[in-house]
Amino acid sequence: MKTFEMKTAIHFGENALERLENIPYKRVLIITDPFVVQSKMIDLITRPLEKAGKEYDIFHNVVPDAPVDKIADGVKKFLSYQPEAIIAVGGGSAIDSSKAIREFALKINHYGEVGLIAIPTTSGTGSEVTSFAVVNDTEAKVKYPLVSDSLTADEAILDAELVKSVPPAITADTGMDVFTHALESYVSTGHNEFSAALAEKAMEICGVFLLRAYLDGSDMHARQKMHVASCLAGLSFNTAGLGITHSMAHQLGAMFHIPHGRANAMLLPHIVEFNANINKRSRSQKTYLPAVERYALVAHILGLSNYNQVMSVRSLVNWIQFMQKEMNIPMTIQELGTITPDAYFAAVDKMAEAALADACTPTNPRTPTKEDIIKIYTKLWSF
Repeated sequence: MKTFEMKTAIHFGENALERLENIPYKRVLIITDPFVVQSKMIDLITRPLEKAGKEYDIFHNVVPDAPVDKIADGVKKFLSYQPEAIIAVGGGSAIDSSKAIREFALKINHYGEVGLIAIPTTSGTGSEVTSFAVVNDTEAKVKYPLVSDSLTADEAILDAELVKSVPPAITADTGMDVFTHALESYVSTGHNEFSAALAEKAMEICGVFLLRAYLDGSDMHARQKMHVASCLAGLSFNTAGLGITHSMAHQLGAMFHIPHGRANAMLLPHIVEFNANINKRSRSQKTYLPAVERYALVAHILGLSNYNQVMSVRSLVNWIQFMQKEMNIPMTIQELGTITPDAYFAAVDKMAEAALADACTPTNPRTPTKEDIIKIYTKLWSF
């Protein structure tokens, strides 16, 4: 038996932030990052709360990759303030931090139900609707995905007003994160009809609107579409799972601080080739791996179809690389210019071990060996 469930109520479209005037809580803790406060973006959150007479306090000590020590600071703030709900405002790090803070604080002092309202300021992680949170042990240089239904937000508010100032490079990274979420969930061993429908729509939107949002950040129609696509992809992978693009990207982030969406984009063409097992002799094969048919369907959704499945998979790989080039996403680790070959190759073995143990690996459509992972990391260094 399979189950598909959506716990999170999603408010979207114009003026979605007005929902904050009607939330059923009187005392809330806003968890966000310093930029949201310094840029005055926080006013978009506090104004409707003040208008409705809500009490609030702000914890803004969130930093990228949700490190454990900052989560501990947030837990202390939560326990001293004792809110009825948390409002998480920011990218994946702020929302993941908020999930972990609520989870750990209520294990220390379970004083009742505490709501969680997630308001993303990037169109990327889908964290506002998932039961996942990734926390980072900065000393061990390891990222730990937490998975529990109790991490899922009660409400998500998708308002494109919060993403219109996102710079092009971050629009590119987060947009490719959306596409990777949708594609990985679409071919995962856990996919089903519900997750597939959500993933297909997310990928269709990316095909039409991602480049538009990158080239013109003030294109609010494209921004809103990508914001919705991010959420759709999150709903899809929340039920279907992901794959080794994410398992390997988690290690690149933990070890070398490569932004998560960028790491996904750089890895994705290599993973599609690995999962499809496409090579020079592929056209003479009588049967193909199950992922080939699904990748060919994605090519069709993006308008890339060719006269056979092998060519369709190749066209999908080419499209991903085209998007990387158009949005100035590096194709290789070497291109980043921040990591020495000695440092990178010294870390490959440890990263491969951690990627195999990652929670995203079991639903990958093709089971990798450690050697397979090492080979992909090696290819990623340079063409």
